Amino acid sequence: MTPRLRIGLLALAGLALLPGTAAVTAGLPAFGATIAEYGARINAIAPGERHVANMVSAINFDLRGLDTLGEEFMLLAAITGTVVLLRGRRGEGITERAMRRPGRAVIPRSDAVVLACRIAGPLTALFGLYVVVHATVTPGGGFQGGVILATATLLIYLGEGYAGWRDAVRSHWLDAMEGGGALLFTFCGLVPMLFGAAFMQNILPLGTFRDLFSGGLMLVENLGVGMAVAGGFTQLFLEFMEETREADQPDEPGEETA
Repeated sequence: MTPRLRIGLLALAGLALLPGTAAVTAGLPAFGATIAEYGARINAIAPGERHVANMVSAINFDLRGLDTLGEEFMLLAAITGTVVLLRGRRGEGITERAMRRPGRAVIPRSDAVVLACRIAGPLTALFGLYVVVHATVTPGGGFQGGVILATATLLIYLGEGYAGWRDAVRSHWLDAMEGGGALLFTFCGLVPMLFGAAFMQNILPLGTFRDLFSGGLMLVENLGVGMAVAGGFTQLFLEFMEETREADQPDEPGEETA
């Protein structure tokens, strides 16, 4: 497909979407208008119906759970596409040798950076787990906690270097986390249908309000999201770092090993 044809298809798609975009924009509340009535209704319904104190989780995993499932697969598709593009250019091979540009000095990692990352890494991971498991009680959830967990793995790279990162992080583990989390979320919608319930309808005990194990099926859905987000973002970090590795046959004559 030529660039001109792609631009033409993009223009046609934009024209097709323009009427719907204009209609939605015209239907938005006026700037500065209050829409607190929606929040008031959710605050009145969700605690008694779902036994959760975090209304954001109630919206994401219950009131609009199907939309959240779609968003999860959008993230899965985006990360998969990025990985395919990067590996398509680079290939599947990996090496611990970094590329080095001529004339650029190699600055050794300071002891202070290593110590700070070794302290902050585990603490960040614990905080990420806390955010994930307390999704129905306090602000947070699988999306936020998954990103924090991925950040904790990034601290391994900053503190231990690429070799330490590769020893601790495995690509096939990340694939299993990302795909398994999305699949777990999907099962949360399909399994209730086996019992005659609606898609994503709660079939588990709701627990006690403000308790860690409240919310029923929302806990499992949140866990799936946390796995998928943590695995997906860490996979992105890994692929971007692989781009800094030296190829078996350097593409440019000026590259040399560190």
